Amino acid sequence: MSGHSKWANIKHKKAATDKKKGKVFTRFTKEIIISAKRGGGDPESNSRLRHAITAARAVNMPNSNIERAIKKATGEQDSVNYEELNYEGYGAGGVAVLVECLTDNRNRTAGEIRSIFDKTNGNLAGTGAVSWMFKKKSHFAVTGENANEEKLLEIVIDPGAENIEAEDGAAEIYGPPEAFEAISKALEKAGIKAEESGIIQVPDNYTDIKDISVARQVLSLVEKLEESDDVQAVYANFNIPPEILEQIQ
Repeated sequence: MSGHSKWANIKHKKAATDKKKGKVFTRFTKEIIISAKRGGGDPESNSRLRHAITAARAVNMPNSNIERAIKKATGEQDSVNYEELNYEGYGAGGVAVLVECLTDNRNRTAGEIRSIFDKTNGNLAGTGAVSWMFKKKSHFAVTGENANEEKLLEIVIDPGAENIEAEDGAAEIYGPPEAFEAISKALEKAGIKAEESGIIQVPDNYTDIKDISVARQVLSLVEKLEESDDVQAVYANFNIPPEILEQIQ
């Protein structure tokens, strides 16, 4: 999965900005609400809710926020009805893009997503056009002194981790979706906090972007999508070489 760490580093910088805006908490609140509505408010019997709570705690979401979201979902408090929508398309340079949304207004979201693609030299495609290029994976991001490949391997390989990428003080752990809980518990037992965790979409292959104008358009597409209140996650199969990235930042 060469190149993914570079993209993850961009995402981590973006996530830090989102935290200041409160968008991360909003997105996790939506995910907790829809998870609890679909499978009930007990995380012990609802794996999706359990995963959402684990990921929310990884970004320091207060327990009071989590409990309030569950109460909204189970009817103890007034709640908005969210609908899950997925969009597929291509960015500049033929980059494959997946967009996961939770919305209370399908028409508003569809119009906004289409507009973002159009304005950044991309185009929406039909269902299944690019999703086949991605696989669901458990994902954990660890930074600092614990971002050591050998150390992490000893902790997470038995619980089911398949791959670890460590670079520049950051490590990313990947495994099958069903190993999420086991890996999470292993890290917790070892006293290692994941800065980011969840079930994500990982591309099978990456498109190298060596043209600076194309790179700008692709980054603009992803950033504008992530800024949308209805967007939960954006996945894309591009890799920008460091020398190109340095000219943009």
